[in-house]
Amino acid sequence: MKIKFLLLTLIAGFTLSTATLEAKSYTYSEVHKMPQSVEKDYYIWRFLTQKNTTTREAKAIIQDADRLNKKLKVAYKKKTGKNARLTPKPPLFKTAAKDKNAWKQRAQANSLFNEGIKMVERKKLQKAITNFHQAHRLYTKRWEKDKALFWLYLLTKEKKYLKKIKESYHINMYTLLAADITHSKYPKTIITPRVNKSRVFGIDAKDPIDWAKMKAKMNHPDADLDDLADDCESQATIGMHTYLKAKACNYQKSYFPMPYRKSMKQFSKKRQALIYAIARQESRFIPASVSRSFALGMMQFMPFLIEHIAKKKGEHMDLDMMFSPYKAIEYADFHLDYLNKYLYHPLFVAYAYNGGIGFTKRLIKKPNYFRTGAFEPYLSMEKMTNVEAREYGKRVLTNYVIYLNKLGKSTRLLPFIKTLTNPAETDRFR
Repeated sequence: MKIKFLLLTLIAGFTLSTATLEAKSYTYSEVHKMPQSVEKDYYIWRFLTQKNTTTREAKAIIQDADRLNKKLKVAYKKKTGKNARLTPKPPLFKTAAKDKNAWKQRAQANSLFNEGIKMVERKKLQKAITNFHQAHRLYTKRWEKDKALFWLYLLTKEKKYLKKIKESYHINMYTLLAADITHSKYPKTIITPRVNKSRVFGIDAKDPIDWAKMKAKMNHPDADLDDLADDCESQATIGMHTYLKAKACNYQKSYFPMPYRKSMKQFSKKRQALIYAIARQESRFIPASVSRSFALGMMQFMPFLIEHIAKKKGEHMDLDMMFSPYKAIEYADFHLDYLNKYLYHPLFVAYAYNGGIGFTKRLIKKPNYFRTGAFEPYLSMEKMTNVEAREYGKRVLTNYVIYLNKLGKSTRLLPFIKTLTNPAETDRFR
């Protein structure tokens, strides 16, 4: 009996340790035929990491890549012993001169805004006001204009700036705060569409290559985005549908779909709102989403985290399984359970989801971040050097408040802002 028990224990341990190592296998022909895209790059990486892929095949397939990220470079060198190099390819569509000028203008506006934040830190408020005015003038994106206007309100307390923000069609942290401060209703441009059709023929919502093909159509200069949105109007493809609808109206309307209700209803409303808030920001609810760094699925999990969670759960897990929205929700709930042991505030949870819990711990333990003081916590939210996490956090927090309201839990944003300087209500690290 002891020997049998020991044998079963060894088998169980072996199964757990190899739970995340079993993977699908792809042929050169399968990957080569895929359209050039970030999604194809992911499958090139999968192909390069296979034991049965030859050096010759690796050298051929790498030239199909759209861009080389770190994972592709490492996998290629491990397979061939050489550094990966791409033969330059002409762009599918030429970048217009006006796009380049717009990029330069935005960079200048960001520089002015960031200088304004530095002036606030140094208590040179008049100089800060001048910088925010100039940034507002140069910004073209509505949410960035709203950001500059909000800081002008914070420094001057003049309600005219809040009035301008409330005229914004965009849904962002500043539009909700302007409504809160003036005791107004939230904007009417928040839309949760109702879709009856369960799925559409010819589009597999869980197939990254189908999404790559849709993006190619979407990015064509002559694309009719409304027609494309109609082509994928179904519950299974609600992410594609609302993504295209928002793009078609130049983001004059903000879509907040609430898919997978049967699966989501098992969670508390707070957890539902948090998963929805993150999914909207990560992928716009597109199950087959792949990022440049190969974050996967609706919840955009990195491969190492997928493997870690699968091992914890004792599951046999191929990475492609993360393209199932239900598996993505399951893993997101598991990961959020871990983050919520240390972080209670949705903003800090968002920072950790994006930048890691170590990054968030180091940030909020700094003595000059999220403490009581003039213009806090807004100042801490804007002076973060990790730009991606900074903007990500603000958007997830905004989404969270909107989804709580959509789920029937009457909520305002301002109380969440006010608690950020009170560690007892936000985290276990301070």
